[in-house]
Amino acid sequence: MTGPAIWHPFTQHGLREPIPQVVRAEGAVLHTADGDEIIDAISSWWVTTHGHCHPRITAAIAQQATQLDQMIFAGWTHEPAQQVAEGLRAIMPDSLTRVFFSDSGSTSVEVALKMALGYWRNTGEPRDRIVVMEHGYHGDTIGTMSVGARGVFNRAYQPLLFDVTSIPFPHDGTAQATYDALETACRQGAAAFIVEPLILGAGGMLIYPPEVLARMHRICADQGTLFIADEVMTGWGRTGTLTACEQAGVVPDILCLSKGLTGGAIPLAVTMASEVIYQAHYGPDRATMFFHSSSYTANPLACAAAAANLAIWRDEPVRERIAALCQQQTDHLNALAAHMRVCNPRQIGTITAFEVGGAEGYLSDMAPRMLAMFRERGVLLRPLGNTVYVMPPFCITPDQLARIYAVIREVIDHLDN
Repeated sequence: MTGPAIWHPFTQHGLREPIPQVVRAEGAVLHTADGDEIIDAISSWWVTTHGHCHPRITAAIAQQATQLDQMIFAGWTHEPAQQVAEGLRAIMPDSLTRVFFSDSGSTSVEVALKMALGYWRNTGEPRDRIVVMEHGYHGDTIGTMSVGARGVFNRAYQPLLFDVTSIPFPHDGTAQATYDALETACRQGAAAFIVEPLILGAGGMLIYPPEVLARMHRICADQGTLFIADEVMTGWGRTGTLTACEQAGVVPDILCLSKGLTGGAIPLAVTMASEVIYQAHYGPDRATMFFHSSSYTANPLACAAAAANLAIWRDEPVRERIAALCQQQTDHLNALAAHMRVCNPRQIGTITAFEVGGAEGYLSDMAPRMLAMFRERGVLLRPLGNTVYVMPPFCITPDQLARIYAVIREVIDHLDN
């Protein structure tokens, strides 16, 4: 168990729930200090792609640690960062010509918002309204909370949040209302629209089709509103393709990437921008440069991990592994869908989700009860209220995945006991 000095995220310590100590990990398995083996069914909060302690990534970090561990990135550069930028340019859309480094998904979104606002100010047409989607989540900093859904997550911080325009989520049969609201907001001079492509993560694993994403992108393009794709969760194969935008044929003006950028081994993020956004900040006037950084921008150790991840994508059959996992997920979800307590089963790529009937809401006591039962049975699953989702590393074995679904069935069978 962890010591009393640690204040854990999204944890109500007053409930005195056990907090196991993990001592090592390999592939899709976590090993605790008590000797238990835990199957990581959610990729340790959606970050681990190729598996824990992947040898190519850990070796890259170790080698880099003997050469250059940290340096200022303002006005200086280093080879690992250059390798990552070149690697990203090779696999991401050609129009995303510029790579700005930061250190988390939240900061990559903050950077995107600041880039968008800076673009409009520097081009002489100030726009400051940001459009968001209902139920969206983009992080826990002040800016990212402002563009996310308002609720229990950020109610205490409401005085600090800036106003945005929210459009409805495109549930089945309601997409036209989404289009109409977005077009109205764009016609009123919106600076940018930010969205999680194809699936809203923390908002409840809500899925919408590629044609809706494509139509929203066209509306923004027609009205000159910048399109920001938050692919922090959806990127790196989670939806079945390298990015979710690929499935809709969408190329955003600004793209946010993190989590799987390093294979999940170490924090790093990038915000990729089109050339016109970069050029709006370029020139002899220092007042128009982009004012953002952190002490660990483009940390060499993190960049070495990201470069190794990019090499894995180039050299290994990652897409084939993803395709195989997608099919296995489909088979397991189809078998589980007949359960009387399983509601709205759904899948996109390597992600499956469903609701457990009988309780609603993020603060329902069903979530901690299920979490505890999953943990006791050797599976790391963290329900969002009564929404259970499975998002495993791509290296998970068929037997491990089968065990996850067997435990899910066992837990929902015992909920009434």
